[in-house]
Amino acid sequence: MVLLDVVTGLRASELFGLKWTDIDFKRNEISVTRSIVMQVVGPCKTEASQKPVPLDPLLASTLRTWRVHTKYKSASDWIFASPHSGGRKPYWYQSLMRNRIREVARRIGITKKMGWHTFRDTCATLLRASGADIKVVQELLRHASCRVTLDTYTQAVTERKRAAQNRVASLVRGLDPKWVRPTHRSTTSARARRRFGRNLRR
Repeated sequence: MVLLDVVTGLRASELFGLKWTDIDFKRNEISVTRSIVMQVVGPCKTEASQKPVPLDPLLASTLRTWRVHTKYKSASDWIFASPHSGGRKPYWYQSLMRNRIREVARRIGITKKMGWHTFRDTCATLLRASGADIKVVQELLRHASCRVTLDTYTQAVTERKRAAQNRVASLVRGLDPKWVRPTHRSTTSARARRRFGRNLRR
């Protein structure tokens, strides 16, 4: 379920609201038609949230494997049905995070605070780091606008920030950015001095 959440960026309420009938294995798509909060089933957050989500072949294979192993595999069953409720309800996802996922994370040395939204944020950041267009990221996360995606969900990767700043510095110094390596030297090119005046420090 963590793999599915990180790759698709589904909200926790949508992830645990999925039933097998929502998975189209022929078209490799997920239909998000409901959400579940505090074990109460309701509509999705927004109209944009109900757009279909692409299903990567690896995820499709993983879901098929899970369907083989779970007792709850009919079309109307919850994908992550809880055995404690006899399959009538999905797992209580906050309890699952607190008692299982965070515990496993601590065992492997992950000490930062995490919640289900961490996986959605991770998906957004990895999409941007991979070079995905912001409009594509917006549609995959099913936000109402690109502004929500930019303002709330993406964080620039440190190395990308550094590379971007190096390119700007190179342009100011009058160098071709593709030939520049990061440096701490305080030098100013003749071209930059001509462009910005002789008051620049040499």
